[in-house]
Amino acid sequence: MKKIILLLSVLFLFNSCSLEDESDKFHYELLPIESVDIPAEFTLGETYNITIRYYRPSTCHAFDGFYYEKDLNTRTIAVQNVVFEQNNCTNLTETLVEQNLEFYVTSNGSYIFKFWQGTNDAGEDVFLEYEIPVN
Repeated sequence: MKKIILLLSVLFLFNSCSLEDESDKFHYELLPIESVDIPAEFTLGETYNITIRYYRPSTCHAFDGFYYEKDLNTRTIAVQNVVFEQNNCTNLTETLVEQNLEFYVTSNGSYIFKFWQGTNDAGEDVFLEYEIPVN
């Protein structure tokens, strides 16, 4: 009798487990930056807010932070969104979103900021570039 109960329990256990992922499916996407408000100069040791604007393509896109790469005093920045793969997404045409990036100045000289604006017809990355001196 114990063996039959054990066998039935194991069958119910395996039958109740689903191998399919029932959670929301999503992926990450970098979005082009439309415009930037950045100070004309920095002071060593200070923190600055850099306002970054981009267009949100659909209601399934949600801000997930910044892609941020540094190489000496060059900073490459893009907007990262999480995209939920759902059937009820609505395309947005004129939804300009603002996000602030806090930047702490740690070195002298000047910083070069490269804000990713997408790719051109040849598939090459296009950047909005600023060189900001540090006083």
